[in-house]
This record gives sequence, C-alpha cells and structure tokens, in this order.
Amino acid sequence: MLLRLTAIAAALMLAGNALAADKIKVGFVSTLSGPGAGLGVDIRDGYNLAIKQLGGKLGDLPAEVIIADDQQNPDVAKQAADKFLKKDKVDFMTGIVFSNIMLAVGPSVFENKTFYISANAGPSQYAGEQCNPFFFNVAWQNDNLHEAVGKYMQDKGFKNVVIVTPNYPGGKDAVAGFKRFYKGKVAEEIYTKLGQLDYAAELAQVRSHKPDALFFFLPGGMGINFVKQFVAAGLSRDIQLFAPGFSADEDVIKAVGAPMMGMFNSSHWAHDMDNPENKRFVAEFEKEYKRLPSLYASQGYDAAFMMDAAVRDVKGRVDDKVALQKALEAKRFKSVRGDFKFNTNHYPVQNYYLRVIGKDGQGRITNKTMGTIFTNHADAYVASCKMK
Repeated sequence: MLLRLTAIAAALMLAGNALAADKIKVGFVSTLSGPGAGLGVDIRDGYNLAIKQLGGKLGDLPAEVIIADDQQNPDVAKQAADKFLKKDKVDFMTGIVFSNIMLAVGPSVFENKTFYISANAGPSQYAGEQCNPFFFNVAWQNDNLHEAVGKYMQDKGFKNVVIVTPNYPGGKDAVAGFKRFYKGKVAEEIYTKLGQLDYAAELAQVRSHKPDALFFFLPGGMGINFVKQFVAAGLSRDIQLFAPGFSADEDVIKAVGAPMMGMFNSSHWAHDMDNPENKRFVAEFEKEYKRLPSLYASQGYDAAFMMDAAVRDVKGRVDDKVALQKALEAKRFKSVRGDFKFNTNHYPVQNYYLRVIGKDGQGRITNKTMGTIFTNHADAYVASCKMK
C-alpha cells in the first residue's frame, strides 16, 4: 500500500510539473543598432507581425516578447540572454543575426534547457558535432545560400572568381559553402573586418586580378557600401556580381537602388512566391511597415508560427521538454517559403532559388525569382551530428 501511494504521489508531482503555462515568454536578442541593424530590425518586424496576426498569443496563450539590442557584440548579447534565462525565465529565445554571437549565447541557452529558434544564424558548429536538441534553425545553415551561388556559377562556366567576405564564422562558412560547389579558379579570398564600411583597398585588389565574376557576402550596411563603391569604381562594367540573398535583399536594394540591377543572388524565399501564406505575409508586412519584406523578415515571421504550432501541440505544457522538442521537430505550421522539413540536426531541408534584381510590374527595383538551383537540399554537416 505504501509503495502504491508513493507511486501515485510521484505521478501527481509529474503531472503538476507539466501543467499548462499561463503565458509564453520569448527572449528576443538581436542586432538593432550599428551597420547590421537592418537585419535585426527586419527579423523583429517579421516576428512581431506574426504575433499580431496570432492575436498577441502563442499556442492560444498570451505572448510576452522581451526585446534586447545586442549591439553586434557577443558580450552584450550574452548578458541580455543570461537575464532573460535567469530572471525573466523565458520559454523560448530567438532573434540573433550573426553566428559569432549565436556561438557566444548558445551554451547558456542549452545549459538552461531553453529552446532556441534561430531566425537567421546557422553556424556549422551547431549543424555538426555541436548540434543540440535545444537548437532549431528555421532559416538555413550558413553555407547553404553560398553553395547555391557556387553551383550556379559552376554551371554557367565562370573561370576566374574573387571572393569578398568578413573574417568571422559566418564568413568562413560562406567560403566553404561556395567552394564546395564552385570548382573553377578562385584568384583570391579577401577577408574584411566585420562591420567594415570602406572597401577602397579591397576593390584595388579585385581590380588587379581582372576576374570575370565576384562573389561577396557582406551583410547589412557592409553590403550596401560595398555595392555602391564597386559600381562607383567602374568595376561593374567588366565583372559580374553575385551574392547570397542576404547581401542582395530588399534592405540593400532600397539603399543602393539602380546600381544593383542585373545582380544575381540565391535564396530559399522570395516575395513573389505563389502560396497563400506568403501572399498574406507580404501584403500585411507592406501594409504594416510600408516596405517590402526581406528574407530576414520572412524568417522572423516563420519563427513565431513555429513556436505557436509547438505550444499548441503540447497544449501549453512547455515545461515538458521532451514533448515540446517532438512538437518542434514535427513542424506543424505552413511556412511562407513553401514546404520544408527538419533534418536530424534541426536544420532545414529545403529548396534554394536563383533571383535577379530588376524592375517589377510596378516599376520597383526588386528581386525576381528565376528558377530552382537546389531541390530538398540538406547541409553538409548533418552526418557529424550525434543528437543526444
């Protein structure tokens, strides 16, 4: 009888621990100031738009979103994350743009057994040997868009290429991804400082190699300045410019304008994708913010709907980490990019597309989808992931 009563008591304690929450707290740390601010702002605006469409709720529970600016500084980001985890006791975290910041924040998040839903940063470390059950990436693995550009440039027969990218984990993943599929000559890999805005020296190096194409990955204000200076130096007359989508998206186009016309880029999403979720997202984003959304905004939007579906799946019992992980893995929401699934390392398996910058039917300079580069494409690191 004593053993039976003990078992019943234990069962009641477990049930109590898995009671539904009364609200869902989200810690949103992102780059909201400095050269990379446009990226974080778009993720935030996409995320907030989704929360608004969900009636201020996640999984039918009131949502409290606490926002902090990491100032593109890993130490600042870690301090903000630690506060959210220990003091505010958030149920989810999201928002980080840059991989070096994600790598600084990740250990504290995982140790706290809090699920991180990445709306951008996708470092190779967390896709491979350091994969973690508490990390999900709803965007991509860092290499993927660069792989797509490399594949397209290889197929088109470019023979002599220069690469320009920042010297940080995301930049190194960019080069690795590009060279995984581009097998032609790389005349030089030029690594800049993260946040650099003057490229006179780098453009002189580019000119000296006389390449037929240049591949660059320079997020946010870095890319804006680079393209302006590239065109002003007259290099666009002889060198075809290529980039991943995040260096050629609506935030960059809005700042640079006509000089970007004719530039090719890769993406897993575009605002002209023909599905009901995307049409609603683009229309509502334009109405709310008076600008076209970027892929960053689409990822923030998807991150919110992913949380919403998972919380609803577990009926608000977010303390049941095993059930919540299974719910997140199930991906029971409709993405604005169309269908995709999560691989065993919690990174997407999805399509990647070619886009070109030109004028649309309304005369706006913007991206137009040209075709598919990869179908159901997975990252290169998943085999090294031994998910525990």
